[in-house]
Amino acid sequence: QVHVVESGGGLVQPGGSLRLSCTASVGFFHIQMMGWYRQTPEKARELIASIKYDGSTNYEDSVKGRFTISRDVSKDTVYLQMKNLKPEDTAVYYCNRVIASWAWGQGTQVTVSS
Repeated sequence: QVHVVESGGGLVQPGGSLRLSCTASVGFFHIQMMGWYRQTPEKARELIASIKYDGSTNYEDSVKGRFTISRDVSKDTVYLQMKNLKPEDTAVYYCNRVIASWAWGQGTQVTVSS
């Protein structure tokens, strides 16, 4: 079973920044597409950013221009750089393989509040 670990969340003021990291017990270099998701008590888990093996990226409209997904193949890590955070970005953030997802990790809590 693949274990995914997300980290980097925390409490940040509106307009602030955070960088989330994601590692797994298998390497990412052969994965066709990795994604970052988020979930709140009021909303189901949704895909907000994805990155393909060729480095191309895609974003959900609400985070476009503020969030950047990237990956470091040498470190087998996927990142989500988040800037200009808003209260509505408050959620638990998860990463996973987009196609045929692995078991979900614990996620990392991001809270945007003054």
